[in-house]
Amino acid sequence: MSTLAPLRLLREPWNASEGNQSNATAGAGSAWCQGLDIPNELFLVLGLVSLVENLLVVAAILKNRNLHSPTYYFICCLAVSDMLVSVSNLVETLFMLLMEHGVLVIRASIVRHMDNVIDMLICSSVVSSLSFLGVIAVDRYITIFYALRYHSIMTLQRAVVTMASVWLASTVASTVFITYYRNNTILLCLIGFFLFMLVLMLVLYIHMFALARHHLHSISSQQKQPTVYRSSSLKGAVTLTILLGVFFICWGPFFFHLILIVTCPTNPFCTCFFSYFNLFLILIICNSVIDPLIYAFRSQELRRTLREVVLCSW
Repeated sequence: MSTLAPLRLLREPWNASEGNQSNATAGAGSAWCQGLDIPNELFLVLGLVSLVENLLVVAAILKNRNLHSPTYYFICCLAVSDMLVSVSNLVETLFMLLMEHGVLVIRASIVRHMDNVIDMLICSSVVSSLSFLGVIAVDRYITIFYALRYHSIMTLQRAVVTMASVWLASTVASTVFITYYRNNTILLCLIGFFLFMLVLMLVLYIHMFALARHHLHSISSQQKQPTVYRSSSLKGAVTLTILLGVFFICWGPFFFHLILIVTCPTNPFCTCFFSYFNLFLILIICNSVIDPLIYAFRSQELRRTLREVVLCSW
């Protein structure tokens, strides 16, 4: 077993007695309950790819003045959230490899402290990623249904306040989680937040797709808005829906893991599910790898700027 482990606090349930855990493990000793042996090198490669991709997204948004808008600032913050996962994964994996090869020797107290820092980074990424996905959904909703008032509603000052609030709330939430992780109430709050944001975004997207065409057609006939604007808004809604779907697929198993920790820590099926925790971590990292690809594929302006950044044509 590795000395370091990201989200070590959530790898196994703590609310079950040692005897019950042993019985559950014995009862779930079939081959498929042994989990997956994922090499550290895979974590390292995925972390590096994610870090580079998200750095390019941030650089492209900062470089192109046409992308200096609240929507792209929120996307930039989402990329930073993904980078938190990448950085924590890279640090954790590098230290594991160095310790496994005897290059680095660290005291147990320092290792525990590093585990807490890594857990805090990942927890901050969870909360901030969910929050910014919700903020981007609301921003797109305003763009479609309040197009003529968008710039007065979503001002730069309000965008800055929103971003600062999300980062502050994420930091506080991760600190509280690390401090009181043994309390089921904390886990239930995290699970509830995840479900609330999913329902919120789902309702917004359904409303957008159901009424966007009719609403924008009305604006076009009254204010002579170009058809391109309508298609652009709908394309943005499709992009965000893809982001939401990818996020749910990549983060869903992790949150299901949390639900099982609270509801059935000693059940044989739950014990089998816990053994695949490393796979859930791979999916989380894959989310931070996929998001930048979606940005580049769906946004022509961002795709062009990313090409310029890669070619160093500043």
